[in-house]
Amino acid sequence: MNELPQNNEDIIEDSDFSYDGFQVVRGEFFAHIYEPSFTLNNYKCGVNTACIKRLPDYDYVQILVNPTTKKVAVRPCSEEEKDSLRWCSASGKRTPKQITCKIFYAKIMALMNWDTNYRYKLLGKLIRSNDELLYVFDLNSAETFKKNITEDGKVKTSRTPSYPDDWKNQFGLPVVEHKEAMQVNTFDNYAVFSLNPEQEKTGNTDESKGESYEQLTFQTNESSFSH
Repeated sequence: MNELPQNNEDIIEDSDFSYDGFQVVRGEFFAHIYEPSFTLNNYKCGVNTACIKRLPDYDYVQILVNPTTKKVAVRPCSEEEKDSLRWCSASGKRTPKQITCKIFYAKIMALMNWDTNYRYKLLGKLIRSNDELLYVFDLNSAETFKKNITEDGKVKTSRTPSYPDDWKNQFGLPVVEHKEAMQVNTFDNYAVFSLNPEQEKTGNTDESKGESYEQLTFQTNESSFSH
């Protein structure tokens, strides 16, 4: 429940008000530069600065995917945890790091039937579930930035996003569906996409080809993530 302001003389009491018929307007329809986001582009993935700043004590994360609900979760973790990935630079400024991920990228494109040549941006929320903080992003709500070839042969990415066709005739989800949309069983049916730790230690990777992501470890039991 929201607390009422101290001075509520101008508030009109309306016991007949109902949320029936209302839709929660999608955040994607507004400017959202300071909102957490996850981007897939050119066989790379990464979060934005807003994600890094909200969790200043973590330099490593695990990337989880639920192929059933089509959600991506970014879970902060320690460097020692299995399948951890550095999500920010090692410098003091801590800027977001774009992670080369050829296989992961291809699998997401196949899962969503997306065009590998486009850029996809997902807005997310920082949630607390089972005493853990994590970001959750919905692949079904991706902003698509198409790429075109200019007359001089250069590739130009559109600055105007396009959205799923079923968004055209609605502002957003009905209130009840909206409340249910972000309910997450944190590690139920998620798959962890991992970097081969031996390659990471030795630096024996070919980022241009994404070979560092050839190891894919799938874990579906909640116990796999217990501390």
